[in-house]
Amino acid sequence: MIVILHNIRSLHNVGSIFRTADAAGVEKIYLCGITPAPVDEFGKPRKQLIKISLGAEKYVEWEYCKSTTRLIDKLRRDKYKIFAIEQSKKSLPYYKIKFKNTITRDSIKKIVLVLGNEVSGLPPSVLKRADKILEIPMYGKKESLNVAVAFGVVVFHLINLYNLNND
Repeated sequence: MIVILHNIRSLHNVGSIFRTADAAGVEKIYLCGITPAPVDEFGKPRKQLIKISLGAEKYVEWEYCKSTTRLIDKLRRDKYKIFAIEQSKKSLPYYKIKFKNTITRDSIKKIVLVLGNEVSGLPPSVLKRADKILEIPMYGKKESLNVAVAFGVVVFHLINLYNLNND
């Protein structure tokens, strides 16, 4: 599984996503737009990010990519399924995602989860490239979850789908 972080601002959110990605066995994280990398432009570690990630940035491969849309187009050509995590008129609850066949180790490796900015989310140019837009239904007064928490909910749901089919 691959993760794309589009314009995530918070070092804490990025660090938390690295840590969860490591726990979930994510293959790679692409850091796009203004999303901070584990090291700054001078190659020095970003202490706030690393404090939260607990070193997961050393185990999960990562790469900076300027254009999220070009990256998604490339991954689609490489036969990845693109799932945006966002609230939208076109979104469906994450737990209603259907796969044509039983989810396998190979099919779970060919999934991309795209997460967006903490305030503005994902732009239409990214959403229109998604195979599915997944949302986490909200039952309380607040309209959204923290981006790192939302990532954890969805990534472990997908992993559990794989595990349920392969026990």
